[in-house]
Amino acid sequence: MIDNGERLRKLVLNSVRFSGLSRISRPFLGGMGAILTMHRVTAAPGTELGFNRHLSIDPAFLDLLIAEMKSDGFVFVSIDEAVDRIAAQASGERFATVTLDDGYRDNLLEALPVFEKHEVPFSVYIAPGLIEGTAELWWDLVEAVVTKRDRLTLNTPKGRVFIDCSTKAKKAYANCQISDYLTCDIGEEEQIEVVRDLAGSAGLDYAGLRQDLLMTWDEIRTIAHHPLCTIGAHTVHHYNLKRLPVEKALKEMSDSALVLELELGEVPKHFAYPYGYQAAVGAREAEIAKAAGFISALTTRHGMIHPEHAEHMHTLPRMSVNGRYQKIGYMSAMLSGATTAMANGGRKVVTV
Repeated sequence: MIDNGERLRKLVLNSVRFSGLSRISRPFLGGMGAILTMHRVTAAPGTELGFNRHLSIDPAFLDLLIAEMKSDGFVFVSIDEAVDRIAAQASGERFATVTLDDGYRDNLLEALPVFEKHEVPFSVYIAPGLIEGTAELWWDLVEAVVTKRDRLTLNTPKGRVFIDCSTKAKKAYANCQISDYLTCDIGEEEQIEVVRDLAGSAGLDYAGLRQDLLMTWDEIRTIAHHPLCTIGAHTVHHYNLKRLPVEKALKEMSDSALVLELELGEVPKHFAYPYGYQAAVGAREAEIAKAAGFISALTTRHGMIHPEHAEHMHTLPRMSVNGRYQKIGYMSAMLSGATTAMANGGRKVVTV
């Protein structure tokens, strides 16, 4: 399913590619390098409806992307070295660092062999609540429920809402309707009960789905011990921090580091904000991340890294390696920096 927004973005990316703007922009807008963000890396076929296909890329595309970026002059470094380069405002060869959010099992089984092949360092950002079952991959659950049922009942404070899921178009609308309800109309801590009720009404095993998709602590320990891997924190419950009071936001960040230290034996130095977009991260959250002791914190704001980011270590932008845009030409256009300015009101240096 391709929406109008996706069509427009692909039109823009193709315009950047074929007009020569990518080549022209790179010296002025390409900056020092890029922090890449990914979630799933798997060759498994996607779901029929593909509502979350932006979160999944094929290992073959990852393989090709790394090779192409290396041939284009990028040097791949760990998040530690990336932060050091930013702090030093280092010039010269452009760097890239790879980050993966949430701890999907395919990071270990399908992405790691690609990273080993190319000797590419990477970071995995873990939310312990997802691993332990005190939080849910609600976006995957909602898609699974909408896929399975032709009609749903959503219990809200204003009463029961009946949702028609009888056609593909209505399923797409239902997926958006439920997602908006979960992320805008109720509190972060209420999401888990609502989504579990929905899963139960559809006869879905929410715990089984989570356990199928995510690594166990033993698997996280295995990947954490790999010399190419760095583990970062991602809150405890994958909450939108901007929707929490200061005290709870700080606790989510600090406690995630404590749990990771207990499980893995090392305090994480780096943090990635759940969701990471403008409605989830602002200046307040950056100050909280700093107070929690992290030396870097990553958003998902679309942007390249520039020397000026040395003053904004807790609002570093990332370039999404998105399952809807698995073409080298699209990534080349983004990595030129041209799309950064387009997506951010002409700004070259993106923070919050």
